[in-house]
Amino acid sequence: MAEQNEKLHIVVFPWLAFGHMGPFFELAKLIAQKGHKISFVSTPRNIHRLPKVPENLQPLVDLIQLPLPRVDKLPENAEATVDIPHHLIPHLKQAFDGLQQPLTMFLERCKPHWIIYDFAPHWLPPICSQLGISCIFFSIFSASALYYFLLDHYTSKARVSAQNKGFPDEHYETNESGVSDVFRVLETTNSAQASAIRTCMEIEAASLKLLESIYSKPMIPVGLLPPSLEFSEDSNDENWDTILKWLDKQEKGSVVYVAFGSEVRLSDEDFTEITKGIEMSGFPFFWVLKKQNTSNVELQDLVVNNSGTGLVWRTWAPQMRILAHKSVGGFLTHCGWSSVNESLLVGCPLVMLPFQNDQFIVAKLMEEKRVGFQVQRSEHDEKFSRESLANALKAVMLEKTYKSEAKEMSKIVGDKELHQKYIDDFVEYMEIHKPVLKD
Repeated sequence: MAEQNEKLHIVVFPWLAFGHMGPFFELAKLIAQKGHKISFVSTPRNIHRLPKVPENLQPLVDLIQLPLPRVDKLPENAEATVDIPHHLIPHLKQAFDGLQQPLTMFLERCKPHWIIYDFAPHWLPPICSQLGISCIFFSIFSASALYYFLLDHYTSKARVSAQNKGFPDEHYETNESGVSDVFRVLETTNSAQASAIRTCMEIEAASLKLLESIYSKPMIPVGLLPPSLEFSEDSNDENWDTILKWLDKQEKGSVVYVAFGSEVRLSDEDFTEITKGIEMSGFPFFWVLKKQNTSNVELQDLVVNNSGTGLVWRTWAPQMRILAHKSVGGFLTHCGWSSVNESLLVGCPLVMLPFQNDQFIVAKLMEEKRVGFQVQRSEHDEKFSRESLANALKAVMLEKTYKSEAKEMSKIVGDKELHQKYIDDFVEYMEIHKPVLKD
């Protein structure tokens, strides 16, 4: 019994992107709630940008800061993908690889039972093997996306299929960091004792079974890590007060919420087609338009539609609170897995405009579930038009099917007991299979 109750020490090491750090942080807190010690490792600036650790978990969650090595071409204070343009990301990976030595020294010192890592540290598994630390690869992507990404390396004809799903050539090519993204994923997944996936059987049972069919190690769904709907942390936020006043003036279910995450950068053409498409649809909109989302087109070029009102928001906005507001009837999204889950948590249907990588796979999955409508792209050049965007907006905002199916899906995404059971099973796996630590 004493051995069963032994508390684990688990190191959590995400890639330097907030779309990755967020789910890793949520997973870390959920494991800590089970009484296990967590060391969350990232760079100083990223650690300071994380939400506060809840007071009751502070004794169990240590935030470990490892300074990011300097690399030519990376701007000063650039410690995450949000800090740099897309073409500099390989240099960020190069800097990330420079964390090998300080992380090794930390692991030698603290001797954890497990390390839960992301796709990027291809150099980490041999170090863990030498130190007797067990590894788990954590996929922040859906099971469907991970399956299509790995499929290329298990069947000879899959490369074309995977690329058609939105994975560009750049993932297969060696970049300035010295290796390819595919190499990183293969090294981290193949060397892990198990893979944890941010999904659940209720939504992705078929994809999980397909993954298990090509992968010889445990594939453990950890649930969707849905955020809290209590909104305690930002209840006094001035941004929210301003947004709330605007939303309260709009009719129920009439507003399109528009946001494309922190990674998508719109071309001039895409920006123009989106603005004109929203205008053509006639719906009021709330658009979170951060600098990194936009091209060289001036903001003044955004036309407020004639039949309603529009609000463009240039700084951080509380996405969950906006999606949950009664005036919001649809979410125009790039289909990042986190954004999709946040929208479905509150039963808000999706207008899906994917741009890259797993976003196309998530859009296809959600289209099959009838919780959203994908903006049609031309087969000739894969571009979308203002007309196709306006049609998608009208379909989701006016047809009741998408709203009702999204409401049904919210019962799964918002089922706290269901997702807690996935966490319980995952933690139990780590407890049962914990390594015997070396002296």
